[in-house]
Amino acid sequence: MESAVDVHFFIRLIINLISVFILIRCYYAFSHHRENAASFILFGVGVFLVTALLNSVTVSMGFAFGLFAVFSMLRYRTEALGIKEMTYLFLVIAMALLAAVGNVAHWVLACLNGLVIAIALLLETRMMLPLCGEKDIEYEKIDLIHTDRQDELIADLRSRTGLDVNRVDVVSVSFLRDTAQLRMHYRMEQGS
Repeated sequence: MESAVDVHFFIRLIINLISVFILIRCYYAFSHHRENAASFILFGVGVFLVTALLNSVTVSMGFAFGLFAVFSMLRYRTEALGIKEMTYLFLVIAMALLAAVGNVAHWVLACLNGLVIAIALLLETRMMLPLCGEKDIEYEKIDLIHTDRQDELIADLRSRTGLDVNRVDVVSVSFLRDTAQLRMHYRMEQGS
């Protein structure tokens, strides 16, 4: 039986480690969630090792589905992750799987990982998408929530909050208390 651990295994492991580390370093630079960042790196290494070592063994379909079920249970037994964290987790898994079982040259693997990292970094900056935030507030000037007075509502929220409000959604209205739940969408400065 041929060993799965050879020179190509170590080269792919190094490419995977460097790629995942750079990707998650980009994630950490914009989100500052250290516990997620460390978990993503460890998850990427773990998926690579398990997949690369099992790739050399003839695995039955039942065993493969069982492994998938274990990963699914791990996912559902943990706290809920946001869409951004789920996206980075998916990218880490995809990079690990590509490195472990992808039938491409090492330089192609490095280029593909570099492309993924470049796209993630580009989308994290303001170059492609503006940096926006949203806040839910309780608002008492209920007469301004009418659709004809949207501009006045936005102007009032800008003056009261100091935020660059560009859109407001009415979530709910309480005519009993004369208040409305609003969701403000605003542009954020880079340091916010």
